[in-house]
Amino acid sequence: MRHSIMLVTLTFFWTSLMHAQEPELSHEHTVQRFVEAFNLHDSHAMAEFVSDDVTWLSVTGQDIAVQVTGRSALVSSMDAYFESCPTCQSELSGILSTRDRVSAIEIASWQGKSGLRSQRSISVYEFSQGLIQRVYYFPSEAP
Repeated sequence: MRHSIMLVTLTFFWTSLMHAQEPELSHEHTVQRFVEAFNLHDSHAMAEFVSDDVTWLSVTGQDIAVQVTGRSALVSSMDAYFESCPTCQSELSGILSTRDRVSAIEIASWQGKSGLRSQRSISVYEFSQGLIQRVYYFPSEAP
């Protein structure tokens, strides 16, 4: 009887723990799919993972600049970016997540005039109702 109660208690605890981690894992998966769409240069696929009023922000020192507001503006901005950088790719590294945010080191790479180039930035994706609500990008650094 004691073992049964203990087993039920452990099962309940484990199930609760797994469900508590689901939003973080789901958000990480969403960010990974968002970056996969970026790597395909598919702005419309990227838009599927963001809210209607998504905001893309650049953080530099004490300043925060709004780069894009809204899903359609994101699509237009990404289309222009992909046209200007047809070899641009991104890779996620060092992913951490909380209930509402996913942060990562993003390693961008592209073909420059003198060969393959790359840089790293820290990004934070903020979620609301399962969609990316805000993206914060910090200044890039050479690897």
